[in-house]
Formats: sequence, structure tokens, C-alpha cells
Amino acid sequence: MLLWGTALAFAENRYPDREITVVIPFGLGGATDVLFRDIFGTAQIYLDQPVLVVNMPGREAMWGAQYVKNASPDGYTLLGSHQTIDLSYLAGLASFSHADFAPVSLLVRTINIPATYAGHAAQQASDIDALVQTSSAPLKFGVIANSTDHLFWLQFFEQSGISLSDVQLVHFPDTASEVEALVAREIDFAMLNLPSAGTLFVSGALVPLAVAGSERLSGLPDVLTLREQGIDLVHTSDRGVFAPAGTSPGELAVLNDALAYALASEPLRHRITHEYGSLIDYRSLSTYRDYLDEQFNELVSLTERVHFGR
Repeated sequence: MLLWGTALAFAENRYPDREITVVIPFGLGGATDVLFRDIFGTAQIYLDQPVLVVNMPGREAMWGAQYVKNASPDGYTLLGSHQTIDLSYLAGLASFSHADFAPVSLLVRTINIPATYAGHAAQQASDIDALVQTSSAPLKFGVIANSTDHLFWLQFFEQSGISLSDVQLVHFPDTASEVEALVAREIDFAMLNLPSAGTLFVSGALVPLAVAGSERLSGLPDVLTLREQGIDLVHTSDRGVFAPAGTSPGELAVLNDALAYALASEPLRHRITHEYGSLIDYRSLSTYRDYLDEQFNELVSLTERVHFGR
């Protein structure tokens, strides 16, 4: 009877015993969407349960984040996101920050890429300053308001000596709509990445002007870094998984182990590095929380310096 009772308790407490939902607070086709679908496609093998990735864009990525924040802390509703959680808080758009979640794992840091459309006068990122100064009308820069690309351009302007009053920021709800507008030549520039625009770079429809990494990307070996062009800027979008606050340590540990299992897959590692232009930077649980706390303090100083916000 004791053994039966123990087995029954184990069966009742087994996690997970049903489908897990991962909320992406952005639309289809962006880097967050592409990366998390691929990573959780492997992680679900370890979990032995399906993982449903759901796009929940809106309110500049805060709708999906708030949905997860308010979800039951049972390990079955997760958030895949990046610095936009804290950036929206610092911009006054959200009443919560990363501190209101239970961090699971940091997974990847995606190298960002300033880009334009084929035939634009800009051939590399260092051309943008002169074009801004000589253009008869303000050049248009696409941004998802108060997200990582918004901060990227403000940092780029600071490093390039470009005044915000000399350019026009055009707001978009997600990366896919930015890409569509750039291909249609409705804007001049957007900050993209290989997951969202790699095929368009290959086809020649869009042109990568630089990579914002400390080194060149293996997927774009001929594209100079910003630093090689005299612009002292390294910029990544750091993607990780969050659970609602109060999720049990046991469930967080299982999720963490599943993600570590996924990132140990050589085919996935190759795609992340070479196809998705990202750096694998796995950090778990308390280590990830410490990383987020340190990053938050850096973002406070940075956003004040570049006057980040609407």
C-alpha cells in the first residue's frame, strides 16, 4: 500500500502532464517567433508533452507579457521575450518589469542588423549620417516603439552624431510589418536580424548595412561590423523564457532542464549560430535573474542618456 501510495503521488505530481503554452508577445515571422518555435520544438521532446507557441501581439508587446504575468503559476503558461519587458516599464508603458516574473532561462542573444532596401543610396551604416544631413526630407527609420530596435536607433544616432530632430521615426506593431514597409520602400531603414530578414538579404530585396556584433556573422561574412565602420555600438536582443511569479522551483527546474537539453542539440545550435545570427548564452534560474537585474540597471542609465521613450 505504501508503494502504491508513493506511485500515485508521483503520478499526480508529475510535471508536465499536458500541453504547455508559450506566449510570444510579437507577431509571426519576427526573430522571437522564429527562435522560440525552433527551440521549443526540441525542448518538447524532453518534456514529453507538446508545446504550443502562441503569438499575442498588442500594446507594444505588453499584452502578451501581461497575459502571462496574470496566468496561473502552474508551469503551463510561459513567456518568450527580451529587453522589451524592462524597456516598456522604463518608458512608462507598463507597470511591471522582469522582477514581476520568475525567470527560467536566458537562451540566445541575437545580433541586430541595420538594413535598407535594394537601390538605396546607403551602402553601409556609416553612410547614414551624411545622407541625413543632405536629404531634402527627413529619412524614415522604422521602429517598434519602446522595443529593442527603438533603443538601437537612439544609440546609433548618439554614436553617429545624428540629431533626433533631423529624422523621422515611423512606428510599427511588429517586425513583419516593418519588413513589409521596408521592402515597399515606405521607410528608409529598419533594424532587423537574420531570422526575420535572412532570406530577403540572400534574394537582394533588402541590404544589410552592418552587423551590430563584436565580430562579423558567419551568415553574412562580407558585412562589416558597426565598429569596423567607425560606429562604436554592439547591440543584441537577449531572448529568454519567463514564468508567472510563484511558479514552483520544481517546475522551473524541469523547464530549465528541457531548454538546456534543446540547446545541446547540434543541429539546433548550428541553426541558431549560422542561420539565425545569434549567440547561444544559456543562463539558468538565479543566474538569469542576476543577469536581468544587472541589465536593468544598465538600461536605466542608457535610456536616460538617449532620452528613450515616445
